[in-house]
Amino acid sequence: MPNPQLTYYDLGAQVVAFSTTRHGGCSVGNYAAFNINNYCGDEAAHIAENRRALAGLLGIDDSHIVMPHQVHGTEVRRVDAPQQEVIEGVDAVMTDVPGLCIGVSTADCIPIIIYDPQHHAACAVHAGWRGTVKRIAEVAVRAMCDTYASVPSQMRAVIGPGISLESFEVGDEVCQQFADAGFEMSRIARKYAKWHIDLPLCNRLQLEGVGVTDVRLSGICTYQQCNDYFSARRLGINSGRIFTGVLLR
Repeated sequence: MPNPQLTYYDLGAQVVAFSTTRHGGCSVGNYAAFNINNYCGDEAAHIAENRRALAGLLGIDDSHIVMPHQVHGTEVRRVDAPQQEVIEGVDAVMTDVPGLCIGVSTADCIPIIIYDPQHHAACAVHAGWRGTVKRIAEVAVRAMCDTYASVPSQMRAVIGPGISLESFEVGDEVCQQFADAGFEMSRIARKYAKWHIDLPLCNRLQLEGVGVTDVRLSGICTYQQCNDYFSARRLGINSGRIFTGVLLR
């Protein structure tokens, strides 16, 4: 039986927040060893076994693990019950229902967990560079405010494992999109042989810009630590994905 090895984040006594690592699963090759993403080419039997192991570790049924099929957009979906069908075209999911584990998949993109302790509600966000340019972190905060009456100054957020500025080399056209979106380029970009963008900082600045002051960074670069966390840039797109989830107790 797989034994998933997780990286945990302390957001409160009644919330379990984590990112999976590559360790403790049954997948093989570039999916080794722990992957529960259905959309990256891994074997269905391995995904199912890993998923059951994660559910067992969390003390829930595996139907209570909710993961959308992401498209690098900005749609945020409220989830109040286990999902019988795929949540298609959604890049952030939120809930205030105990016993549901909501999460997103990444492999260099930036996963964000937002927790509102006053209303015991949470949101998991997938912020690739496209979603970051579209300010999905801001969209998620506003969705929680609209849905749960959350107050940004009371929220806690963690930015999980993702590619660092040093490793995220981009073309001029990508850099220009960040500039056009109003980002302060002197803070989030650096020119080496090519431009590099600091995605974790971009998302932290978005959260702080809408009033979330308690923002924590994991400091984990997936590209540099690809033995422990999946990195599509190092392993190719036919590889596993990190699952960053949050479970309300």
